[in-house]
Amino acid sequence: MSKRKLSRQQRWRIEKIQAERAERAARKAGQDDEKLAAGEYGAERDGRVIAHFGRTLDVASRAGETPTRCHLRANLEGLVTGDRVIWRAGEDGSGVVVARGERDNVLERPDMRGLLKPVAANIDQILIVFAVEPEPHAGLIDRYLVAAEATGITPVLVLNKTDLLPDEGGELRGLLDRYRGIGYQVVATSTEVDGGLDALYAQLADRTSVFVGQSGVGKSSLIDRLLPDEQLRIGALSEDSRKGRHTTTTAQLYHLPAPDESLASGELIDSPGIREFGLTHLTEREVTEGFIEFAPYLGLCRFRDCRHRQEPGCAIRDAIDEGAIHPERFASYRRIVDSLDSQ
Repeated sequence: MSKRKLSRQQRWRIEKIQAERAERAARKAGQDDEKLAAGEYGAERDGRVIAHFGRTLDVASRAGETPTRCHLRANLEGLVTGDRVIWRAGEDGSGVVVARGERDNVLERPDMRGLLKPVAANIDQILIVFAVEPEPHAGLIDRYLVAAEATGITPVLVLNKTDLLPDEGGELRGLLDRYRGIGYQVVATSTEVDGGLDALYAQLADRTSVFVGQSGVGKSSLIDRLLPDEQLRIGALSEDSRKGRHTTTTAQLYHLPAPDESLASGELIDSPGIREFGLTHLTEREVTEGFIEFAPYLGLCRFRDCRHRQEPGCAIRDAIDEGAIHPERFASYRRIVDSLDSQ
């Protein structure tokens, strides 16, 4: 499909709007410079972005304190929740962010055009939440793990609603043991039994975390229990479809109070742009590297361009035959790669 050509009047209108925006940004920057020079802003202080609203931010210097609504200097772009910043408080109770600090990492997801867009920064772990109901599928968990591995942020599996788990556990316990066996940490939680969140509290202590997972697994319910003072809506789980719906609408960094003195407090970033993130932006090589048990065998295949299908001398397939790689994990890998090919 050819691109629609713009008329001269349309081009003039677009250029006029862009020039007006640039002029407003320059004027705002000049006003900030005047106020800073006049001493209307206080001394520079460290802070962290608690929430992001376009050109304005909520910033706090200490965990748990009431954030200050700040605007950005004109030369700052691309800040996201979780960013470390330098800011200065104004006399009117507002503030201005003057610089962004170094990032440990950034979590990105593709936008409508397929371009990667940062949604959160400085995260210690990604908590992949699944539940006894709706029934978890290994293929979906693997997709989340691959996406998490591509970010370079540590993934942790969280099994929720364990009060619904049969005593014998069945296939689900076997699935969890499989993930533990390849090095993933698994945390079991329930909001329905005493002590059901103890392991989760311990995992969250002294870390900045994000929750991801499909609808209906209880992410908002967990956050509601972890943050009893916050007004978070809980999506009901349909008795007919056993599927839930998204309920969180505002990107936010929350301070997690410690349940007792034996644990440190933590922080949680919750955002609609984080809860589910796909693999469409990943290459086949990145997907392959996302299966961490493949690592010892990558580069050992007979052919450098081996795609681990039917090629002779494939080190990955030999490892499956030897029992070093679970065949169901490899089957999941093949389904993900094939889905990339189809796209």
